[in-house]
Amino acid sequence: MLDARRCISYLTIEHRGPIPRDLRTAIGNRIYGCDDCLAVCPWNKFAHPTTEPGYIAREDLKAPDLAMLLRLDDAAFRRFFSRSPVKRVGRDRFIRNVLIAIGNSGDTSLASDVGDLLYDASPLVRGAAVWAFSKLVGRDRLEAIAPSHQDGEVDPQVLEEWRLVLDAGKAHKGDPLRLE
Repeated sequence: MLDARRCISYLTIEHRGPIPRDLRTAIGNRIYGCDDCLAVCPWNKFAHPTTEPGYIAREDLKAPDLAMLLRLDDAAFRRFFSRSPVKRVGRDRFIRNVLIAIGNSGDTSLASDVGDLLYDASPLVRGAAVWAFSKLVGRDRLEAIAPSHQDGEVDPQVLEEWRLVLDAGKAHKGDPLRLE
């Protein structure tokens, strides 16, 4: 039996809220969908690559520049993904997904770009940014910025993200936080 609430495609496309903390590392580097079920389906051994242009992956999305994706505002997101199924998830859920992938990447060069989204207008994006940022920076840096972000934060889910990353990281002083 399949629990669709744990399906990566469901979580990255259909799920509207924060991705559950215990499933974030399983998302890995996936930003939109997964297709693992298609890869293991025995019937797909008979499949042929499509020649339908609308189903062929865009070259610029095969290994996208994650920092560039983070900088997309709503209008730029809609332009970039025009005539793409990605557009239907909307900018905020898409950026949430990019932040989860970045947090899983361990690429500390993206910490500044992630940090910029701690100020995003969307609570969904801010919450994911807190988690991703905590995965990329040392505890000292996280503790240094936390008070200013927590003091101005009004969204309970974002405040909970701050509480959880700060509580969970106490055992990892000075190291990037290892939160699951």
